[in-house]
Amino acid sequence: MTRKIFLKLFVWVFMLMLLALVMVDFLATSVAQENYIQNLTAQLADKCRMIALTPPGPERFDAATARQLAQAAGGRLTVVRSDGKVLVDSDADAARMENHRVPTRPELMAAFNGDVGTNRRLSATVKVRFLYVAVPVHNGALAVRLAVPLQTVETQVNRLRGKVLASTAIAFLPAVLLAAILARYLSRRFASVTAHAGELARGNFHSRLSGVDDSEFGRLARTLNETAANLEATVEQLRHEHSELEKLERIRKDFVINVSHELRTPLASIQGYTETLIDGAIHDPDHNMRFLGIIRHNAERLARLTSDLLSLSRIEQKRQKFEFDLHPANQLIHDAFDLLRPIAGKSDIRLFEEPAPEDTFVFCDSEAVSQILSNLLDNAIKYTPAGGRITVGARPAGSMVEFFVRDTGIGIPTEDLPRLFERFYRVDKARSRELGGTGLGLSIVKHLVAAHNGTIRVESAPQKGSAFYFTLPVEESGLPQAPAGTGAEVTA
Repeated sequence: MTRKIFLKLFVWVFMLMLLALVMVDFLATSVAQENYIQNLTAQLADKCRMIALTPPGPERFDAATARQLAQAAGGRLTVVRSDGKVLVDSDADAARMENHRVPTRPELMAAFNGDVGTNRRLSATVKVRFLYVAVPVHNGALAVRLAVPLQTVETQVNRLRGKVLASTAIAFLPAVLLAAILARYLSRRFASVTAHAGELARGNFHSRLSGVDDSEFGRLARTLNETAANLEATVEQLRHEHSELEKLERIRKDFVINVSHELRTPLASIQGYTETLIDGAIHDPDHNMRFLGIIRHNAERLARLTSDLLSLSRIEQKRQKFEFDLHPANQLIHDAFDLLRPIAGKSDIRLFEEPAPEDTFVFCDSEAVSQILSNLLDNAIKYTPAGGRITVGARPAGSMVEFFVRDTGIGIPTEDLPRLFERFYRVDKARSRELGGTGLGLSIVKHLVAAHNGTIRVESAPQKGSAFYFTLPVEESGLPQAPAGTGAEVTA
């Protein structure tokens, strides 16, 4: 590609130089010819004046004298009287020559009028084109005329023209060399730009041009590099968005499947036992109350699932209304204990506190924190055997306060920890449903903690219990800024 561009550029530059050479030849030839004729005319006029002063005077020249003077002057000599009679001519018999006082000989008419006359034409006598120069003698009574063949003039002009052309051609040689160097430079830059454009067309947006400087090509290279960087960033963004859309689509499908699965079991149970009661079991005192109990249990499960789905949806879509304020960390723990202590007592599980320093406050929504602690305590109670213990506490951690819920329950396998906060993910699905879990509690906890700009983590091992840790900010500045247009409602 570089070779082709180089040849094209060099040929075009060479053609331009050739055209310039032709123009120089044309203009130089015209100028040289005119200057030569002007100089020759002046010289011939001077020679005519010198001949006019030659004794015994032009009116008394004989043919031999005329030929000698003409040879010395380098032209054809003619002496003409003002009435047009030719007195003597160096190349012809004057007696046989026609009268020269005619408009076809303007140089003589000018000389008879007292001026120097010139003319270029074909001689009627010798049939040769001449340059004629005539000067007046005795105030126009006579005219001395010298004529030089134009062929001689053209020969001199062509000789001068050849010298000019040779000099111009020699002067053009460095220009041709510089043109070749420039064509080589431009062809390389053009080839690099073309190759870069081809890479961009093929989708290689990592390609970059070198030679970025302040020249036009450098600015073009900088612009193309910026374009490539923008395209690369745009494509990367589109890929990321496409990946996110695929991820969201998978989440949506999984969500629909999980919700359908979660709803199917209690609905089927409610439908089955209801039909059984309608078919006559309602009158069976040994089974009717048990069937109604099962229906009630599944209805409550559906209610919890619906409530959790609505809560999760509001939080994820940032439509949850939060009322942030300063709250004592220990008071939040006490409130959660009061809610879950009866349930823990029924399961013979002991609750313990590890309070934070009394001056520990957090900037939070108390209802949201209550839900976080309640969900974590509820999970701990469900998976801790009778006689076990659960410890809840808090401790300062810089600009945050870290809360924790530790239990001595059955623990969680290591391979399940990364997915523990996913919606509908259960470590033990059968036991979770048996205990009335919806599979959304920990997902709600994760989103509520994130709404407070906090983090949550878990440490656990099978048969060694579990410990959940989450952080809350101590000041309003620690809260996340709600993006414009999300619909999130935050008050403080």
